[in-house]
Amino acid sequence: MPHKLRLVLAISLDGRLAPPKGGAAHLGGEGDRKVLDRALAWADGCLLGAGTLRAHRCTCLIHDPELLQKRLAAGRSPQPSALVVTSRMQPQFPLDWPFFHQPLERQLLRPADPSLPDGLIPGFDHVHVMADSWRQTLDGLASKGLHRLLLLGGASLTSSLLLADAVDELQLTLTPRVLGGRHGWIPFTEESLPSALAVADAWSLQECMPLESNELMVLYRRRRSSSV
Repeated sequence: MPHKLRLVLAISLDGRLAPPKGGAAHLGGEGDRKVLDRALAWADGCLLGAGTLRAHRCTCLIHDPELLQKRLAAGRSPQPSALVVTSRMQPQFPLDWPFFHQPLERQLLRPADPSLPDGLIPGFDHVHVMADSWRQTLDGLASKGLHRLLLLGGASLTSSLLLADAVDELQLTLTPRVLGGRHGWIPFTEESLPSALAVADAWSLQECMPLESNELMVLYRRRRSSSV
């Protein structure tokens, strides 16, 4: 079974993740919470950047009892695994954060370094080493049962995966706010995204759902040629 990576975000109408001064924004309302639950129930694991973990000190959990029961009935864990992506060889996180007490499996994805031992890092159940490319890394995670992954941020991690054209689906909840500032869901850099992402038929609309509180969820799927 091949891997599939879905980006899930709640953003403002001007494409911002956070207010101008930064910090956790909590943009989505009850409707966004429901579609997030549905996406979490679909997933085997969730990728989140170390910076996002530091900002929130926890990750998203499924709250809907019916979705939890369906996962259990299918022989799956109640919650998808959390995979923290770090650029540091040996990251350290305070183990008193709520994240380390949430009822889920915690995994770490770190850069390769032959000088480092392959053992566990405190607080994490598994440690994975990044391959030479995101494609190879995602293939490696799929071989370990993590076929369906959610990307929960942050912006730098999202950017690196888009630069590799490794995102298969975009699930965006548009919230009725205009925030301004520089905290867009893709950071502004001199490095250009692949031109293939910008062509007219690069993305196919799969779902468009009005939510509570004037929010709108759209789900787009990446159109790829058979040779990719």
